[in-house]
Amino acid sequence: MALSTDVLVIGAGPGGYVGAIKLGKLGKKTFLVEKDKLGGECLNYGCIPSKALIHAADEYYQPKAAQAHGMNAAGLGIDWAKVQVWKNNVIGGFVRGIASLEKGNKVDVLAGAARLTGPNSAVIVKADGEETVQFAHALISTGTRPAEIPGFSFDGESVLSSKEALELPAAPERLAVIGGGVIGLEIGTFFAKLGTKVTVVEFMDQVLPGVPSELVSPVLRSLQKLGVEILTKSQALGYERTDGGLSVRVKTAEGEKTIAADKILLSVGRVPITKDLGLDAAGVETDAKGHIKVNARYQTNVPHIYAAGDVIGAPYLAHKASQEAIVAALAIAGFETHGIGAVPWTIFTDPEIAFVGETEEQIRARGREPIVGRFPFAASGRAQAVAKPEGFYKVVADKETREVLGVAIVGGSASDLIGEGCLAVKLKATVEDIAEAIHPHPTLCESIVDAAEACVGQAVHILPPVVREPVKR
Repeated sequence: MALSTDVLVIGAGPGGYVGAIKLGKLGKKTFLVEKDKLGGECLNYGCIPSKALIHAADEYYQPKAAQAHGMNAAGLGIDWAKVQVWKNNVIGGFVRGIASLEKGNKVDVLAGAARLTGPNSAVIVKADGEETVQFAHALISTGTRPAEIPGFSFDGESVLSSKEALELPAAPERLAVIGGGVIGLEIGTFFAKLGTKVTVVEFMDQVLPGVPSELVSPVLRSLQKLGVEILTKSQALGYERTDGGLSVRVKTAEGEKTIAADKILLSVGRVPITKDLGLDAAGVETDAKGHIKVNARYQTNVPHIYAAGDVIGAPYLAHKASQEAIVAALAIAGFETHGIGAVPWTIFTDPEIAFVGETEEQIRARGREPIVGRFPFAASGRAQAVAKPEGFYKVVADKETREVLGVAIVGGSASDLIGEGCLAVKLKATVEDIAEAIHPHPTLCESIVDAAEACVGQAVHILPPVVREPVKR
């Protein structure tokens, strides 16, 4: 007999597992189907393992970098295989935690691959056979997988995806990174801190394409200090195995050159996992790239089937997926919903980059006049005290209303600091609201006060170019 449920959730990444929990809390009988591990790509092969290894590499690198401040790093070493064990233990704890959360919210977890067989039915292919499920609603959150390019097929040995790169038992001596986006730079940076000779090949004219160049510049200076070679406006053509490892052929603006490497990290983008879902059988439409089309409530063209997360399109961010899945769950349960709002970005390079909301160019494009305040971390007592003076805190507001419309940070702990910017944008806070909120000293978070007051030329701890009307208190 076929199983029956109110909602079938396909994919247990940060979209699916969160959506399933929310549905359980809303009283919906829910099945959560996952063919690999709870937590999906983010927890098991992406966000969490990469941040754990970034932290480990920082712990190894910082004492060496701090020798200029009186630290003695003699005899410092690292057992990368042991680091991997620690990382895997961290992941395992969270996987078990998700299983407990699902059970606690009365969500049934099914291990297997789901394929839709009609608008209200699916088959679950499990290790011990198949199970048929009838559902009233479905939520698809299957995510994406790494993309390949001609001449570079993933083999897990020479050409690695982010998954294999994060599971290496030892740091390679030489690493060629094809694709200078977020994943390529995050992984390339931590390997560079371990002593790996890293070369980044980027097709566009800047690494981190799409990120404002003013935020990228401090990162480029850091990469240069780490000895990372950056080749922009360059195209990887292919590679050959040699006695000494790998030889990667690259077309650059100056002509063709070869890069000697031991491993190749291919990080040129991601593609949606929709091919074997049976979307045609259910009548669900996709775009030309395979992303599932949805409306503002995350409904597909089949009204009782919803989709959320990377599978519906960029930006491919875990927190975006979770919020979309929550909105979808509320819609399935019959609640009125609204958009998810401004989505923050966090990039765990060194220094970190984080931003949310609009840029001044975007504000002007819709006919408004922005005011901009910037506070350099070089003027921050806390940043100087912890030897991380690189970067700045930036606030962008509307000139007429003084409402904060965007916040951008490049510097130490930017990923943690952006939360206040997210709240300011969400609540339509003004520069006065921020200036009136007392922040503790000495901290990095107090930088937002000077950045906000700098919008009107009234920052206390930097000299403004122009003195304007004071912030009203």
